[in-house]
Amino acid sequence: MRLNEFIRETERRLRAARLHYGHGTDNPRDEAAFLVLRGLGLPFDADLRRDADVSRVEPLVRRRIRERTPAAYLLNEAWLSGLPFYVDRRVIIPRSHIAGLLRAGLEPWRPRPLARILDLCTGSGCLAILAARAFPLALVDAADLSAAALAVARRNVRQYALEKRVSLVRSDLFASLGEKRYDLILSNPPYVTSSAMRRLPAEYRHEPGLALAAGKDGLDVVARILAEAPAHLARRGLLVCEVGDGRKALERAWPRAGLVWPRDEVFIAGRDGLASAARTGASPRTRSTRARATR
Repeated sequence: MRLNEFIRETERRLRAARLHYGHGTDNPRDEAAFLVLRGLGLPFDADLRRDADVSRVEPLVRRRIRERTPAAYLLNEAWLSGLPFYVDRRVIIPRSHIAGLLRAGLEPWRPRPLARILDLCTGSGCLAILAARAFPLALVDAADLSAAALAVARRNVRQYALEKRVSLVRSDLFASLGEKRYDLILSNPPYVTSSAMRRLPAEYRHEPGLALAAGKDGLDVVARILAEAPAHLARRGLLVCEVGDGRKALERAWPRAGLVWPRDEVFIAGRDGLASAARTGASPRTRSTRARATR
């Protein structure tokens, strides 16, 4: 069977199985191409007229259908902003909108100078690595509560030869960072509401729940980040944070934070606005909630 035939046949089977997508692809055609090509170790621009070794990929296709396991876990590979990252079930599969902002150099919001960057809830380390590549003069700290997630991040940092510029830190948000201040803080933290967690498709249940669940309104972790970030931002520093569908809930809880939304899922906030909002008593619950940080 040729590659193009095998991809079409795999697409047909995936479509018939009524799977859920959202871990790097959003349709059965792209998922089939990803499984077949990368399962065979081929580039995405491979000649599709060549013969396919069906026996190497068939077990992956069966598991994708039978177990509803995301293809990224089956292949131990996820792509973000055009780069591959190692992933397994110790971390969620990279899919952050922040990647696009980094690709654009965070213009026109880019803080200057930009010497120190923090990636909170780093998980696989993908955003820390993208930030280090986008801003080659900056040093990056990548923090996560999960030692298992940091092991995955370490592998990715080593893959991109960034050990001298990306430092991994086990930390419950800012707890282990002392008095460090950053020109830029990035975070794609847990933000799934309790009700949404109960409705998650089977594919998402393969991911660590600690990296997804964030309380009744999805703001348990985000609210802590907002409250604690001013103490770790430089004078002109910025916080860039992803909240999924939580924009309305966040704007109700922090109306004075001066949030700017380059995308509906991502906000940017400056130190002064966050500090002012914190002084007015926004989200007092942040003092009692604990972080869930395995992004």
